[in-house]
Amino acid sequence: MRYRKTKSGVEYVTLEDMRHEIEGNPKLKRTYDALQPKYDLIRAILDVRLKRGVTQKELARRAGTTQSAIARFESGAGNPTLDFLSKVSAAVGARLEVRISR
Repeated sequence: MRYRKTKSGVEYVTLEDMRHEIEGNPKLKRTYDALQPKYDLIRAILDVRLKRGVTQKELARRAGTTQSAIARFESGAGNPTLDFLSKVSAAVGARLEVRISR
């Protein structure tokens, strides 16, 4: 993988390079694909929050949690509980639907 550096010396990998790495590694691709539902859910809630002009702080107040918990959720850190997802969904005026399919 190609690492690049900012002017201040911080190393990073571009999204394009990361995609090539994932596509070229079957085990990494399976792991990435397994996380897709989680990131789809995060994106859906984030999109609604932004569309409605709700800040993380306001969302946290409505959901009965902290702004830092909302930030962690939106960054993909941790594994949110179904209860947390229900509260956050309701707080942005959306309904959480869980489905299992083959």
